[in-house]
Amino acid sequence: MPIKKHRPVNASTRFKSVLDFNVLTDEKGPFKPLTDYVHYRAGRSGGGQIAVRRKGGRHKRRYRIIDFKRGKHGIEGKVAGIQYDPNRTANIALIKYVDGEYRYILAPEGLEKDQVVMAGPGSTVKVGNSLQLKDIPPGTSVHNVEMQPGRGGQMARTAGGFASVAAKDGDYVTLKLPSGELRKVLQNCYATIGIVGNKDHSLVSIGKAGRNRWLGHRPKVRGVVMNPVDHPHGGGEGKTSGGRHPVSPWGQPTRGYKTRKKHKPSDRFIVQRRVNKRLSR
Repeated sequence: MPIKKHRPVNASTRFKSVLDFNVLTDEKGPFKPLTDYVHYRAGRSGGGQIAVRRKGGRHKRRYRIIDFKRGKHGIEGKVAGIQYDPNRTANIALIKYVDGEYRYILAPEGLEKDQVVMAGPGSTVKVGNSLQLKDIPPGTSVHNVEMQPGRGGQMARTAGGFASVAAKDGDYVTLKLPSGELRKVLQNCYATIGIVGNKDHSLVSIGKAGRNRWLGHRPKVRGVVMNPVDHPHGGGEGKTSGGRHPVSPWGQPTRGYKTRKKHKPSDRFIVQRRVNKRLSR
């Protein structure tokens, strides 16, 4: 979606930008049978303690139930509309199948209202269709990729995200992920053709602090302005920069420190590690 800027009539609109929602075709709101209420815990655990900091006070929202599995094999469906989803960066598409059932899917770039989509064996390589990786030719951009057969798409689901089919070798297909990682996935895993839409989402300028509060993001206080009892960077006479490498409030390094377990079962599927974009500049 293109970016729309406001006239700078005040300080908050001077740098503010929003997405142009003209590409959305359904103005009736969410399809109620496919929505659910999810209790918002604002980053707190079951006991009420803060588990994730800087969360709370967002706008009310209902969860849209997305069909990540694309389990309606061999049944044609027509796009009833493209809708906004407050729970994710991508837009979603409401699909009406010929048997009368409705389902939500992620809306790929180029998907239009009244377009016909299908999933399962025999589907054509067309935007919005879901096929097994073994039936998708190399070089094709895919999204909503399964990591295990039947589990539903887990990779490349964010706005503008996609993976590329790089090669096929035996029972596995090698994918190039958005991070630059090369990973092997079983050939009978499903993936959807195309790139996830709404790729301009990352270009939006929030413009004011209040807009972040609508999203549930609370203010972030720097460690160097805290007291030593609250943060390892705190304290000191006058302004200081911490005097040590950046760490979390609990002393764990926060830059360049790998937190991934050394030996994970999925290591054997990784052909090439992801590219560290910050260090490759």
